[in-house]
Amino acid sequence: MRMYDLIKKKRDGGILTEQEIAYMIQGYTNGKIPDYQMSAMMMAMYYQGLNEKETLSLTMEMAHSGELLDLSAIHGVKVDKHSTGGVGDKTSLALTPMAAACGVKVAKMSGRGLGHTGGTIDKLESFAGFRTDITTEQFLSQVNRIGVAIMGQTADLAPADKKLYALRDVTATVDQMSLIASSIMSKKLAAGADAIVLDVKTGSGAFMKKEEDAEALAREMVRIGNGAGRKTTAVITDMDQPLGFAVGNALEVREAINTLSGNGPEDFLELCLTLGSHMLLAAGKADSEKQAREKLRGVIADGSALKKLADFVAAQGGDADMVYHPERLPRAAFTESVCAGSDGYISRIICDEVGICSLMLGGGRETKEDVIDLSVGIVFHKKKGDAVQSGDVVATLHANDKEKLAAAKNRLLRAIAVSAEPVSKVPLIKRVIT
Repeated sequence: MRMYDLIKKKRDGGILTEQEIAYMIQGYTNGKIPDYQMSAMMMAMYYQGLNEKETLSLTMEMAHSGELLDLSAIHGVKVDKHSTGGVGDKTSLALTPMAAACGVKVAKMSGRGLGHTGGTIDKLESFAGFRTDITTEQFLSQVNRIGVAIMGQTADLAPADKKLYALRDVTATVDQMSLIASSIMSKKLAAGADAIVLDVKTGSGAFMKKEEDAEALAREMVRIGNGAGRKTTAVITDMDQPLGFAVGNALEVREAINTLSGNGPEDFLELCLTLGSHMLLAAGKADSEKQAREKLRGVIADGSALKKLADFVAAQGGDADMVYHPERLPRAAFTESVCAGSDGYISRIICDEVGICSLMLGGGRETKEDVIDLSVGIVFHKKKGDAVQSGDVVATLHANDKEKLAAAKNRLLRAIAVSAEPVSKVPLIKRVIT
């Protein structure tokens, strides 16, 4: 078998066999196939596409290219949740303790953020002492003991995907649906969960700007997951404005705590209830979506979801007292208001611009070496469709550097628009794909 022949076959519209894909991925991972040949293959795949069988084979080979996390020591159905990423997306911080409080086993691997927001691990490090560099044995034991654990992604997890993504990033072959889906799902499958719930975001703050592209990606990932024997559900959600009110690491942690205390934003709570209900259904902890939502609301009302967050933080070395006293979380030195310039209705909040403003304040990374300022960010007081009068505070910026604050404020003002006419509110949940 020769890589040259496989490139030519795919270039001419041929269908690669499972054995051919295995030869290609194994050869590239171990260094026998050079970058220039794999670059040619990625471009051929970009233009010719992959059918369902090719996509599944590619995903499975990437998943098996390194360590496979064995979760068999965890009792019960293991459920993982993945988001394609957005602005103000602190969902794992509230959702995982809610699901665990309902009896779901949540064994999750997460990463750090690169770009305009921090990742789940960055946000969790707002709790003094919190650590994710735990051993696999500690990870498994913690899930059995308290129902939830989050650890950092290991270098040995789907190494083929890491190599391929770096190559695609510099050869303009990132945005091909099957390649995106296989990249995401290879890591999810390698992480070992029995069921996967996907939050696929669409809008100005999402990777998939168009709803039809988000739906195509969601369907591709659901096909892959189910084809690999994992019960997979995708929920397509709006990211045309920030999720909830808070954008920024410690600010988002505080909002997640408020939600678990029964005082969270409506849209964020709705997302947690929707994703959580599918996690409970997958784990056999509810017989219907209605019953699942009632259970999730119940663990908020009785305080067990908040206690589960505290137990989780403490188990991983963090200061659990901060869960009950969020005022102790990192705080910025300065705040500045952004006000409406006229009467009317908020008609636009350019979501990715909000993320860039948070990055400018220090809340994200432009390179992997950058250190995130956990205390900075933006808190909105109005969302799209809300009525405002001239001078009303639309958002508050939290900063530690006055120059950065001034630059971020100017940019944020340009990202918000007010219309004289009423603006209808867009539903957060677009559709559910099983």
